[in-house]
This record gives sequence, structure tokens and C-alpha cells, in this order.
Amino acid sequence: MNKKAVLYSNTPPSDSQKQKFTEFLSVRHGGNVSLTWKKEELPEGSFRLQVGSEIYDWSAAGRLLQLKEALAGIDGTGRDIIPLLKETIVNWTPTALAHEEGRVLTVGDGIATVSGLENAAYGEILIFSSGIRGMAQDLRKNEIGCILFGDDDDVSEGSIVRRTGRTAGIPVGEGFLGRVVDALGNPIDGEGEILSEEYRPIENPAPGIIDRQPVDTPLATGILAIDSMFPIGRGQRELIIGDRQTGKTAIALDTILNQKGRDVICIYVAIGQKASSVAQLVQTLKNNEAMDYTIVVNASASDSAPLQYIAPYAGCALGEYFMNNGSDVLIVYDDLSKHAIAYRSLSLLLERAPGREAYPGDVFYLHSRLLERSAHLSEEKGGGSMTALPIVETQAGDVSAYIPTNIISITDGQIFLESDLFFSGQRPAVNVGLSVSRVGGDAQTKAMKKAAGAIRLDLAQYREMEVFTQFASDLDDATKRQLTYGQGLMQVLKQEQNSPYKQSEQVVILVIVLNHLLQDIPASQVKNAIGRLLRHFKENHFDIMTRIASTGMLSDDDKNEIISVAKQYMQER
Repeated sequence: MNKKAVLYSNTPPSDSQKQKFTEFLSVRHGGNVSLTWKKEELPEGSFRLQVGSEIYDWSAAGRLLQLKEALAGIDGTGRDIIPLLKETIVNWTPTALAHEEGRVLTVGDGIATVSGLENAAYGEILIFSSGIRGMAQDLRKNEIGCILFGDDDDVSEGSIVRRTGRTAGIPVGEGFLGRVVDALGNPIDGEGEILSEEYRPIENPAPGIIDRQPVDTPLATGILAIDSMFPIGRGQRELIIGDRQTGKTAIALDTILNQKGRDVICIYVAIGQKASSVAQLVQTLKNNEAMDYTIVVNASASDSAPLQYIAPYAGCALGEYFMNNGSDVLIVYDDLSKHAIAYRSLSLLLERAPGREAYPGDVFYLHSRLLERSAHLSEEKGGGSMTALPIVETQAGDVSAYIPTNIISITDGQIFLESDLFFSGQRPAVNVGLSVSRVGGDAQTKAMKKAAGAIRLDLAQYREMEVFTQFASDLDDATKRQLTYGQGLMQVLKQEQNSPYKQSEQVVILVIVLNHLLQDIPASQVKNAIGRLLRHFKENHFDIMTRIASTGMLSDDDKNEIISVAKQYMQER
């Protein structure tokens, strides 16, 4: 099929010029290309040659744009940029490069429909004439649906759109540690520019099976109820799920605080949160000296749906940079239910067919391609890891809703927080029956595994027997003791916010409690008794805790000594 080319210039081309244009088009586009001329007011010696949606711009503006793009190719690597600029300008010569241009057909609600970009790829960044960037999200036969990363008031119908040939990405590097950035990697904490080390696509394939190794190294949360019963390993994906205001973010925050001094880089991605809530969280991190190893990516509720949509992928790309360099990373997505809602809004505006609960058919893939990127890499790949803690909000405890069931099937377990437990004062409000870690004891140290023993079984028995407390006068002594023990156990699992336990402290607590040493203490006083016992061990028997912390083992001698010391202390008191 013959292609048509249009030459725009001030004067028509001569026969020799027309012959050169024809030869050029034949080489670049093959076959027969018919050339027509149209008058356009351009400076002398300038022209624009259009073949379909491709344009060869040999005007002063076009050549200036080429130079601008050449300069833009210089990444901020922290080197002196002046010699690089000089070198680029001296060695740069304009060439006949084609760029594709399109036109905006419609715009509104953060979505632009564009025509003319025949070769644009899914996920490619497009630049509008106003400077706003967008991403190709819906490829149709004669037009493209594009999401906008800026105010759509700056984009008007009929304005020009250009391809960049680059997929959406984010600058990454060590300079991001301690900073708060938006979904595009721009700093929003008022502390100046960030020097990046490279540019990384936000969408990346997940590591293959060969590139992974088993999850077998603990990532301690510092929360006794979780580390003892639902351990999390480096490279695992553990879902935190529960109703609104049940302490989901608090668990993630405590886990970040507990990584201090453990060489773990933390990334907190806020999706659709109030700006005031994120500011409060950042202040808590600063107060606890945790911002030194933490990056906060914020796409708040006031940001557009496209920015909320790409925020978790941007955070994941930052995490992958550190993971691929051999570091251990913890990333929190807070929360993916709001992420799915933002994606549903985009999809409906792009006129995609709605499915269950009006979500598009690819909403499962939305989260699976994000969470599958968390892994414990093989030693050949550097041995780094990225542990994901996605958060999902339920309505009235309904874990069988669409988005919760999707993410439950992707992750390696879930921590279910129950409203009734939370409002009864049991915090963290972990439901032992519905929570699970599919990695289990592989992500525990031998000391913790030995100390935790049958704690889940004991709690399950207590929860079953709890219904009989209303008939307490008719119960036998053994049952009463079992109920008293269970009540004490529940009190021990209560923990103040922003106060994570060290592993050695957790081991001591578990040994004391599971050996029924607090059996005769009223449940209301158990928490205080544990606090006093811990202080006693720190002040007078710190050698035991040091051995547990350094070896990760709990020998029979140490266990017996903990029991003996605790018994003696209780008798003296």
C-alpha cells in the first residue's frame, strides 16, 4: 500500500529537492511514498515532513527540541554536570529524526483521549504541549486513552501530544532515604532536590523462580502476638486486613520502628490517605529516629486517581533498586483497597467494561503484578529481599468481598484485626483464628520457635471455653484455671503502640507465661507483672538475654534459668 507524505514549507521544493525527499522516504519507510507539498509559514530553509503520524521537523524549533532531548539524557548522578553539558553541546549535530505527534480529542477527569499516535505502547509516557505528562493506558484502533499526571485544566482539545519512547518510571537512589516524595518521585517535604542515581521503570517483571531462594530469615515486627504466632520472613507478603480504625497502620508503623539498627530499608506508600495522617506518621518516624532508613511515598486523597494508581508501583521500583543492590527492604502499601478504587475510577472513565462490583476484569492482575515483585533473591542475584505488608480495609469484617479475597489469594498469609477485640481493649486486635502465616516456623529463630510452643493452641482453647464464663459458678476448678490462664495470656499479648519488643524480651515473656508462672495473679495485674519481670531480667540477668539475642537459640539451661529466676522473683514479691 502506498504511503502518503506531506511536505510543509514556505516555498515548493525544486525537482532535485523533491528527488532527495523521495529517496529519503523510500529508505526510511520502504516502497512507494507519494509526496505532496503544502504551504506553511516557516523560516527560510525550514520544513516539516509528515508521514502518517510521524513528523520530521527541520525547523529551528524542531532542532532546538532535539538538543533539549539530548541534554535531558544526562542523568543526575552526582557528577559535575557542566563538563557533560559542554561535551553534549559540542558533539551534538541535528539529524533527521522522526517524532510522532497526536491531537487531543477529549479531556476531563484526569483522562485524555488522543488520536494520531499509531505506534505508542502501553505504559508509554506522552508529553502534552502544556508540559503535562500522561501515560498511555488504553490502546484502541484509532485513538489512545491516556491518564494525566497533572491538572487536566492545562490540557485542551486539539492540543499537540508527543511520544517520548520511555515507559513510566521514577528516579531512584540512596538520596531518597529520609525523604517524602510524591508518586512521580518529586520531593514534597520542602527539603530541596534529591540527587538520583538512575531512572527505573515503575512496571517491572517479577523475579523468576530460579532467581529466588526460600523465605527463611525472620523480619521481626516487635509485636509479640505476631512474632510468636504469625512470623514474617524476609521476602514474604503478609496481608494486614481489618475494618476501619482497628490498628492496621499502627502494626505497619511498629514494624518499621522495629527495623532500627537491623539494616532494613523501609518504604511506606500512602494511597488515598489524609495529608494530616501522613504528616503525623512522618513526625512519629522522626521522633523515633526511623526516617534515617525510611522513604515515604505519598499519593494523598487530594491527589488525582492516576497518581494514586501509580504510587504503589513507584514505591516498589524504589524498593527494587535497593533489593537488587543486596539490601533488605520492607514496603508497606497503605492501602490497596483505595488503590483498587482509584483504578476502578480510571477504568470506568476509559470506558472499560465493568465486572463484579464495577471493578474491571484485570483488577486481580493489578495487585498480583505488584505483590509478586516481592522476593528473597538468590545469592547469584545479590541475596537482597523485599518484604511486602499490603493493607486492605474491610467493611463490617467481610473478608469474602472481592478485593480482600483477591489479595488473600496472592499473599503468603494475613493478619486479621477484629473490631470487637479492638473496642474491648485488646490491642493489637489480632484474631488468632482467622490470621495465618503460610511461611510459619521457617521465618522464626529457634529460640522463638521453642519459646512460643503451643501458644496458638492454648489461645484457641481459651476462645472456645470463653463462652462458658457466664456459667462460672458451675465450672470445675480445672476449667476455671484454664480460663484464668487464657485471660492472663490475652493480657500479655496487649502491647502499647510504638513500643516494639526485642526478640530476647519476647522469648523471656513467652517462657514465663507459657509455664503458668503468672497463673495465680489476677488478669488485670498480669501486664504490670510482666513489665516488672522484664526490668528485673534487664538489670540483673542481662547475660541470658544477650545469649538469646546473639545466638538465636534458647538452650534448656537458659530456659530453666528464666523459670527459676521468675519463680524466685514472684515469691519475693
